[in-house]
Amino acid sequence: MIDFEKLKNIILSNSSFLLTTHVNPDADAIGSEIAFYFLLKKLGKKAFIINHSALPYNMEFFNKDNIIQRYDEELHKNVFNEVDILVALDFNRADRTVSMEKAFRKSTKLKICIDHHQDPEEFVDHQFIDTDYCATGQIIYDFIKQTKIVELDFEIAEPLYAAIMTDTGSFRFDRTTAEVHNTIAELLKHGVNPEQVYDKLYDQSKFSKVKLLGRALNSISLLADNKIGYMIITQKDFEELGAIESDTENFVNYNLSIENVVVGILFIELKNGFKVSFRSKGSIPVNQLANEFGGGGHTNAAGARFFTNNMQEMIPVILSKAELYLKN
Repeated sequence: MIDFEKLKNIILSNSSFLLTTHVNPDADAIGSEIAFYFLLKKLGKKAFIINHSALPYNMEFFNKDNIIQRYDEELHKNVFNEVDILVALDFNRADRTVSMEKAFRKSTKLKICIDHHQDPEEFVDHQFIDTDYCATGQIIYDFIKQTKIVELDFEIAEPLYAAIMTDTGSFRFDRTTAEVHNTIAELLKHGVNPEQVYDKLYDQSKFSKVKLLGRALNSISLLADNKIGYMIITQKDFEELGAIESDTENFVNYNLSIENVVVGILFIELKNGFKVSFRSKGSIPVNQLANEFGGGGHTNAAGARFFTNNMQEMIPVILSKAELYLKN
C-alpha cells in the first residue's frame, strides 16, 4: 500500500523537480511523466522532464510545448543538483536510465520512485511502489483522487488514459480489473477521446516500422512442442529498412497470438549489444527468466539488456533457459 500522504507532503514541501523514466519509454512511462509534470505545474512548481531516449514519434502529440528533453551530458550536467527532488517514474533500477545513471546516483538531492514493477533496487530515498497496479499511470490517478492534491482535467487525464490503456494491452491483460475500468470512465469524463489516442499511438506507424514488423514475423520460429515462439531482428534489418529500436514495441506479443504458444521472446540486435523481450501467458514467470540475465519486469512481461555483441551465441542459451520454465 502506497503512502500517498507522504508523497503529497514531499511535493508540497519542495519547489523544483526533475522527472525521468526508463530507456526506450512506452506510453505508461511518457504518460506518467506528462501527467505528473502538469500536476506539479498546477501547484506552481518548477518541473523538468529529461530522458535518456528520444521521444518515440507516435507520442509526440504529448509534447506540444516541447517539455520533454533528451539528456545531454554537457547541457544538463548541473540540473541534477539544481532541483529539490529527482523523480523516477515507471522504473525501479537506476541502470534503466543508461547515460543518466551516473549523474542520477551522484546527486545529493532527495530521490523518489513511483512505479509498479517488481524487484526494485534501493537507489532512491523513498519508494512509492505497488506491483498490484496495472500501470504507473494508475498510481498517479489514485494519488490525485485520494489526496485531492489537484483537480483532474484534460491535460492530466489524456496521458493517464494512454498510460493505462497501453499497459493493459488495450484492457485485455489480467490486471484489467473493474477498478481499472472505473478509472477509465472517470478519465473519459474529462474529454479524453479513446479513438484519437489509439489512432495516434498505434495507427500512425511509419512505413519503415510496418516493413520491420514483416521481417520480425517472417523470422518467427517455434520450439518446445510449439509452446515457445521467438523472433529475431538484426542491425541489418534496421539499416536496410531505416527503422529504429522504438519501432519494435509490442512486436513480441505477436508470438503469443500463435496457437499453443505460451512464451514469446524477441531478440533485438543493437549497435551496442542486444536486448531481449519476454512475454508469457498464465503463471509462467518470465520476470524470473529475465532476472537470470540481469533483467526484470512483471510475471508475464519482462526484458533484459546485454552490452555484448554475441547475440547469436546467446540465443540458444536463453531459449534453453526458457524451456526449463515451461517444465517447472
